[in-house]
Amino acid sequence: MNYIRDRISKMKVSSLVFSITLASCAVGPNYAPPKSELVPFHNLADVSAAMAPSTTPLDRWWLGFNDPVLVTLVQRALDQNLDLAAALARVHQARAAARGAGAQLLPTADLAGSATFEHQSLRGLLGTIAGGLPTFVRNPQEYVVGPAASWEIDLFGGLRRAAAASRNEAQAAEADQAGTRVTVAGETADAYFQIRGYQARLVVAESQVSTDERLVQLVRDRYQAGAATEREIAQAEALLKQARATLPSLRFALEQQLNRLDVLMGVQPGTYAHELATAREIPPIPAISGDQQPTDMLRRRPDVIAAERRLAASNERIGVAISDYYPKISLSGALGFDSLSAGHLFISGAFQPVGGGALRWRLFDFGKVAAEVAQARGANAEALAVYREAVLRAAEDVENALSGLTQTEADVIELQDEVQSLVKARDLAEQAYLAGSITLTDVLDADRQLLIAQDAFDANRADAARAAVGLFRALGGGWESQDQIATRRDSSRASSKAS
Repeated sequence: MNYIRDRISKMKVSSLVFSITLASCAVGPNYAPPKSELVPFHNLADVSAAMAPSTTPLDRWWLGFNDPVLVTLVQRALDQNLDLAAALARVHQARAAARGAGAQLLPTADLAGSATFEHQSLRGLLGTIAGGLPTFVRNPQEYVVGPAASWEIDLFGGLRRAAAASRNEAQAAEADQAGTRVTVAGETADAYFQIRGYQARLVVAESQVSTDERLVQLVRDRYQAGAATEREIAQAEALLKQARATLPSLRFALEQQLNRLDVLMGVQPGTYAHELATAREIPPIPAISGDQQPTDMLRRRPDVIAAERRLAASNERIGVAISDYYPKISLSGALGFDSLSAGHLFISGAFQPVGGGALRWRLFDFGKVAAEVAQARGANAEALAVYREAVLRAAEDVENALSGLTQTEADVIELQDEVQSLVKARDLAEQAYLAGSITLTDVLDADRQLLIAQDAFDANRADAARAAVGLFRALGGGWESQDQIATRRDSSRASSKAS
């Protein structure tokens, strides 16, 4: 008994050693994530005064604007957008491909059955030779049934490398889907802020038209009283026509953004336009955390994550190509029943087991394997360059977004002061004109300057909100990673236990 027990223990140890050796024998280079040495964002200091610790989660940054309409639109777009639906379908395809590649590592079992009925020719080869024998059967029947299995032993890791490459591609597809989510949320908010900006500009333009209409009537009344000239009437009417001329272009631009927003939400243009018919103020920009670092960006940017996962996949494919230098070993077997009579199919005499093995080795292929390995290495070098480019582009996006937000906010402050000054100047000019101390030209000029400044102010307020959206997008906000989901789940559990 001790001898048997020792033999069994030795067999277990030998099996474990063989399994470990087999698992570690995967040819090709092991993947090491590339290091990206990025210095802190140099434009971050320019906006540090405007930034503060923020409680708004970056994955749902649109909540920070405190605009219920914006929140509704973004959520609707994330639920209904067709680009996002297509990206999700690509994720399902990639995951299925990864499962298929992983299944290549496991044996394949089939269950087959067949029934053959034949009427032999007496003039054929077999009939001519054996037709006169008493054992010759002219109408033979054969029944075969049973399971069969085959398994390619992944001795040098080619199948494991291919499975790992497919998993990395699936992860890249998931990152692409997250990137589409970031884009959809950002585009929706961008369209919404442009709509509010055009609506505000239309309010100003329509107000200006009303003011100019009153001015035209005022000049006409003064003309009737002999205190004004026809030239002044013409000047006032020209200013009125100039104000009216701004309305069609603003209304067309507004209609374009409304249609764009509907398409982002996956519906026909005009479906949700009525929900935005009433003009509302452009919401203030939320606080943005001022401690953003390039390392945080690299972990959040879906395009960088996707590029890194494709780099990992290309590294695994080098091992797939190298594995063709080595032999492929496969095992096969079948446990079947074969009988000329259906009534005697499942008896011991009809049992017909089959087993075998196969070896395939590409010894002479005129350099095909070497070419495939070189191609895989070239694809890996290309993927590395694409990854590095993605990192630099991401840093560029952040720097441009930081600079854009700084400049637009500065413009908004300056234009707000300018509008306040011009409103006061225009009121004083109109009072002076009524008193007869200045000409109508001075009033018209003050009115024109105010219209231009008010229009620029509202446009820049919308641009500032859009610049903030651009910064959120550049930082990789708008989706929730698995780590964030796990952290939130742990926090919820901790809160539940504490309560």
